[in-house]
Amino acid sequence: MLKRFLPRTLQGRTMLILAAPVALLLVVTTTIFFERHWDTVTRRLALGVAGEIALIVENLPALEQGGALADVLASARHELLMDLTFRPGERLDPGPQPMSFRNRILDQQLLQALRERLAQPTRFNTTGATQTVEILVQLEGGVLAALVRRDRLTTGSIAVFFLWVVGSSLILLGVAVLFLRNQIRPIRALGAAAEAFGKGRPVSDLKPSGAIEVRQAAQAFNIMRARILQFVTQRTEMLAGVSHDLRTPLTRMRLQIAMVPEGEEFDALKSDVDEMQAMVEGYLAFARSQDTETAVETDLAQMLHQVVANARRHGAEISLEADAGLLVPLHPNAFLRCITNLVDNARRFADHIVVAARRDGDVIRITVDDDGPGIPESEREEMMRPFRRLDRSRNPDTGGLGLGLAIARDVIRSHGGEIELSRAPQGGLRVTLRLPV
Repeated sequence: MLKRFLPRTLQGRTMLILAAPVALLLVVTTTIFFERHWDTVTRRLALGVAGEIALIVENLPALEQGGALADVLASARHELLMDLTFRPGERLDPGPQPMSFRNRILDQQLLQALRERLAQPTRFNTTGATQTVEILVQLEGGVLAALVRRDRLTTGSIAVFFLWVVGSSLILLGVAVLFLRNQIRPIRALGAAAEAFGKGRPVSDLKPSGAIEVRQAAQAFNIMRARILQFVTQRTEMLAGVSHDLRTPLTRMRLQIAMVPEGEEFDALKSDVDEMQAMVEGYLAFARSQDTETAVETDLAQMLHQVVANARRHGAEISLEADAGLLVPLHPNAFLRCITNLVDNARRFADHIVVAARRDGDVIRITVDDDGPGIPESEREEMMRPFRRLDRSRNPDTGGLGLGLAIARDVIRSHGGEIELSRAPQGGLRVTLRLPV
């Protein structure tokens, strides 16, 4: 369950590893400082204001009798930053003091300080829109109202501390992101090169950069790529020589057969040579299925039209359903051989064939359906191997050499795709090719 909410990229997970401890440290530090420091400072400020009000309340009768009350109130406004007024005849609400969640620490400390310093009932309001806090004290003849500036009861160090901590954390995370992007860039380049090489597209040597481990991976990829290309090149050159060596004696045999009088022996020899020729061509086609052909941007729909038209010329009843604009980098000759093999297999065993090509997100899906006998599910994986046929007699009149599906899988995998065999809607075999774009 938790994995669904975690980042999937290396950069995202690394940022989470960096940000999670910083955020936790920020929360813990702020909470401790907020609860302890602000609680202590607010209590001391509240006790000071409550003591000043208590002093005035205690000396209020004497000031009234001496006629100095007005002077004292004016002095309090100037010296104590406290505006005091007396409201005759007012009575305070006897209910409990309302407490606000936003100013919970200030309300708690101010309530406790007023109870400690004053014996009279009190009320206060810290949620006003102005930058003052109203404190009311119930006296015998009315209510003493004190408007106290908020900065006398609270401290701004909390906000400063919070801004400094958050700001410095964001700056550090920004610096970490910049360094992290530089470290992730060569990993992304390596992944893109490996993906392109797996799809058979041309890839130049990677320039090793980044951390030592990333450099080692890039160097290993370059060595692996060079070895694979060397192997493919050597195999292609060897096959060219084998092709020449095998075709030359077959040509001589055909010339010798031409001088043999026609008859049963002539027909038998000619059939054997034709079979040998087909086998040689089939073996070479399978070995060449992953050659050094360069990938080029290819119109897949046009290629499928070409294969279908060729099958119709051989008498096949075949239809095509392909989206337009299916442009994808392909090895055109190898992929044409792949599709042709699938259609030829279907044409050999079925009366009607349906070829379709659709884009599904970042994948092109190609299907070849037929109404033939199909392949049993237990035999499908076996039929993907080279030289495997349902007809164990290996009679060329009842089928090919057993290389069509093997070549198709070899070619589609060289493009980074996959092949799957299943049951077609017509009851025969469905071959599905998934080609990434």
